[in-house]
Parts: sequence; C-alpha cells; structure tokens
Amino acid sequence: MNRSHFNRRTLLRGMIAGTTVGVGLPLLESMLDRHGEALAQGRPLPKRFGVWFWGNGVRRAQWTPNGTGSGWTPREEMQPLLDAGLRTYLSPITGCEIKTATHPHHSGMAGIMTGQRYHQLGTTRDTIVTTFARQSIDQYAADHVMADAATRTRYRSLELGVCRFHGTDEGTTFQHLSHNGPNNPNQSEYSPLSVYQRLFAMSGAPQVALARQSVLSAIQDDIRALQSQVSASDRIRLEQHFDSVRAIEARLAAPPPTCATPMRPLDSYPDDMGREAIEAKNRVMSDLLALALACDLTRVFSVQFSTCGAGTVFWMVPGLRNGMHQQCHDERASADPATQQPMVHAATTFTMQQLAYFLTRLRDTPEGTTNVLHNSTILCTTELSEGYAHTNDEYPILLAGRGGGSLRGNYHWRSGARDNTSRALLTALRSFGHPAASYGVAEGASSSPIAELLV
Repeated sequence: MNRSHFNRRTLLRGMIAGTTVGVGLPLLESMLDRHGEALAQGRPLPKRFGVWFWGNGVRRAQWTPNGTGSGWTPREEMQPLLDAGLRTYLSPITGCEIKTATHPHHSGMAGIMTGQRYHQLGTTRDTIVTTFARQSIDQYAADHVMADAATRTRYRSLELGVCRFHGTDEGTTFQHLSHNGPNNPNQSEYSPLSVYQRLFAMSGAPQVALARQSVLSAIQDDIRALQSQVSASDRIRLEQHFDSVRAIEARLAAPPPTCATPMRPLDSYPDDMGREAIEAKNRVMSDLLALALACDLTRVFSVQFSTCGAGTVFWMVPGLRNGMHQQCHDERASADPATQQPMVHAATTFTMQQLAYFLTRLRDTPEGTTNVLHNSTILCTTELSEGYAHTNDEYPILLAGRGGGSLRGNYHWRSGARDNTSRALLTALRSFGHPAASYGVAEGASSSPIAELLV
C-alpha cells in the first residue's frame, strides 16, 4: 500500500440528527515515511506548544529539586511526576524571577505569560484591575503555526479549564490565561461536553442526540473502509484510538449523581454536595486534549487548571475548607520550612498529580517511533512563588516534553544570578521551532535562551 495514500488530517464523517460529525485519525504507519520518523510527504512530525497553569504558587522548600543537571532529585511536590515515570520529559527551571514585578499576582501572571508588565485599568477595594498588555505566549506560538499552510490546523488553539473561577474582580489577568491582547482573552472552556462537541464538529447537534448516540456509530462505514486498506499494526492503532473515543462517550453519557444540580443534567461533572469533581474533570479534559493533539486538530493549547489567585477548595485535603488563596494567607508558617503550611503543601501535591495524569496521557499516545509528549513543549507554571509571601522570585517553572528532540529533558537548570523568567519562555519557544530572537518587553525582555536545556 502507498504510504502517502492517507492525509494527516483525514476525517471520518457521518450524520447524527441531521448534523455532520467528524472524527480525526491518529498518526498511522501509512502517513509516515519508511523509517517512521517523519510524515510521508517528507515533513517532520508535528510539534506542539502548550501551557499548563495552576494558581497560588508552591511551597518552595517542597518544590525546588535537590541537585542540578541530570543528577537532580525531586522534593515532595514534584514527586508525583517522577512516580508517573515522567523524569526523562521534565526540565525544572529554578532561581529565576519576574523582572516586571510591582504587584505580585498581577506581575507574575502577566510576566510569565507575556514577558511584559501588566496593563492597569483601574483600582478596586485595596487592589488593582489589570489585563495583559499584549498577546500571551501561547498565541505568540499560534501565530507561528498558522503562518505556514503546511502546519496550519483546524483550530488555531484550544483553551481548556478545570477548576472553576473563584477569584475576584481584578480584571482579565485574574480570570483568563490566554490573551490576544488587552481585554481580549480567549476564555477557557470548562464544560467537557462542549469541548467534545467542538472537537467532533457537533456544535449544532441537539444535545439529546449526543447523549443517546455515539459518533462512532455514525461513521461505521468509513471505519470499515479504512480498516480494509491499512496494515495490521494500523488496524490495532485505530482500534485503540476508537476505544479512547468510546471511553470518553461513556463517561459523558453516565447519569449524574442524585445530588447533581438538575438545571445542568448534561454537564458531566456537577458538584457533589458542593465539592467540585476536580480529579474526574481533569481526567476527561486531559483525555479530550490528548485526542485533539493526536489528530492534529491543533498544535497550540492552554490548560487553566486553576486561575490566578484561585479560591478553589481542595476538599480532598483533610481539614482544608477554605479556598486556596485564603488558605495561603491563613495557614501559618512554622519554623521549619520543610513542614510549613501542610494543607497548602498537600493541595499543591494533589495539583501535581493532576498534571502527571495529563502528561502521562500524552506520553502514552504513540506517534511514529515516539509519542505526543516527546513532540511537545509544555510550559508548566503559576503566578507566584510562595502564596503566603506573594513572592515573584525563585519562580516555579517546569518545561515538560522533549520538543520533538530539541529539549534535553531530565535536567534541572538553576540560575545563580536571579535570571529573567523570560529566558525560560524563549527556551520554550525555541524548542517548539519558533525563530524568535528574543521574548518580552523592556525589563521583561530576554534574548538568551537556556542553552543547557536545548539540543
């Protein structure tokens, strides 16, 4: 069979309730060159750029790894990532600081997403109202993708959210991650069902039809025709792909618990007695995004696990009843840094468990001779260093993925000179293949990527 017979963006199409639906394909043997290291047309495998964000910082004494270089060892808050077998895909960056800092939450959020100081719109109560002064780094990466017809995707970018917004009226900086410019955010989608509908071209389909009929049943003719034309290994890969779709459909169709809010019966993960189903929602969002990336529906994404200054209640931590932002203020620090704020520490560790699930889904999604995580660069970060101290130095940054082979991986780089966090941003862009000579504006600008992390 001619390996170039199938296009990378082939869609299997069908009808549900009079609406066209489409399911993308994973990367198959028949789409690759004979070595399985590039697309059949000679183009390299796709690279992805993403941001995975959580609010309120970390406990530095429990986050910053011991040792540097490839001999680093994690502390407790990063340990879930190592427990998931992700070490070779991780590049911790420590010792840097936001150089545009004047107001911690706002400075950190704008600095780590734009390399520029926030744009102040006004004041409210005892604080300020701000927005990003320019587009965020994910959209900067998306410009690069969409400028070339060979890399252009169906969706410019995808923006997903997990924990609902529990913040305050401090502008788009506090509420949104991805921005096109001042007061022009790309709002995160918090409904797994809406994401599912969008990915499978079902935005116009009646919701009841989605609940009762699988998209796979609508494309059975295309599935049978495709399976008769591909190799045995591709047939196995296709069945694994469709199994993932079936699993997501089953979760979305499952009846909500009896305590669910009846006004939202088709929203898959309603509160259970006031508690957000954070872990379950993170899993289905991670699964959906892994499918979208495997099908090359987009190459740029952001996941807002929790927002800047988030008031998310991590109810699974014994004794924790406050929102995370308030907990950072209220839980007193002990004399021993290693045992400070145990509930904040436990909530941050739980957050890293959720990140580990997402990264594992990408790692376990094959692509050619590697996997989707190998071919991704993901900026994992937050808006503060220490939540209770509201610090912007010793900034928590983790680059995940291998950038298609351009990121070294398994390397802890530590600044000895309080370097600009924009060095990490420029490093991420370079590993993605963006030719940017520098990133950031004024005091937030840097033209020096971290060479030790790049291959």
